[in-house]
Amino acid sequence: MERMPLGVSRFDEMIGGGAPAGSVVVAASEAGAGGREFCYTATAMNGLAEADSDLFEFYYGETRSNVTLPHEVHYVTFTSEPAAIVDEMRFVLEDDLVDSGTNPVAFADLSREFFQMTPVPTEWYNEQKTNITSLGTDTTRQSVLEALGDYLSANAAGNLVVIDSVSDLLVAAEAEFGRANLAMLLKGLKRATYRWGGLMLLLVNVDVLDRRQLGRIKEAADGTLLFEWESGGSERDRTLVVEEFRGVLSRLEKENIVRFETEIRDSGFDISNVRKIR
Repeated sequence: MERMPLGVSRFDEMIGGGAPAGSVVVAASEAGAGGREFCYTATAMNGLAEADSDLFEFYYGETRSNVTLPHEVHYVTFTSEPAAIVDEMRFVLEDDLVDSGTNPVAFADLSREFFQMTPVPTEWYNEQKTNITSLGTDTTRQSVLEALGDYLSANAAGNLVVIDSVSDLLVAAEAEFGRANLAMLLKGLKRATYRWGGLMLLLVNVDVLDRRQLGRIKEAADGTLLFEWESGGSERDRTLVVEEFRGVLSRLEKENIVRFETEIRDSGFDISNVRKIR
């Protein structure tokens, strides 16, 4: 099965080289448990593979023969400035990895569509100053779901796309277009991603969702990676559980792997230990 790297070399190696091409993967994370860092690592490392092969081999290593690198890397945000995302990556990754790895990344800022029907002042999210005249002549009122759908149709085929985040879309769904429309988009996304042959990575903050909301998101994905905090004595550890994953979970079950202990290093998100059924 053709694979695309998730950017975490040790994890990719354990699951056969990466995620199956054509997959939608949910990175469901408790706050600070590693899901965002995982997405940052996937973005920068796949961008690095295109920008600097020597540096990629230094940080990631060699890829398997069945691995296909994405043609392009796209990062979609609804509430954050792209420059702020890159700056935040520097808290996780080495500067040279961020500089080279994000250079080829296409950042899609959909904050205009996200905030346009809200009380948020336009100048807070729109770089261009607006006045009464411009407001009267501006007839573009595309919803954030429509804008996202159009962007993915134009850019997702054969590429890695990171969506930051589905939690933001749920907020917009409650205020604007309804949860049912978002659920239908996610189900359609799973079908389309299989045809596109790329890799879709959806970041989700589980702290703001109830079980039913999270279940609907998982249902529309091929794989779910759950990032959790685990307390033991006076320390807390970040852990990763593969809850479901087409073409991956059976491989981990054969190895009796139940949980990964994780950590954040200068090279990004990483696996520090593997727990198995004894």
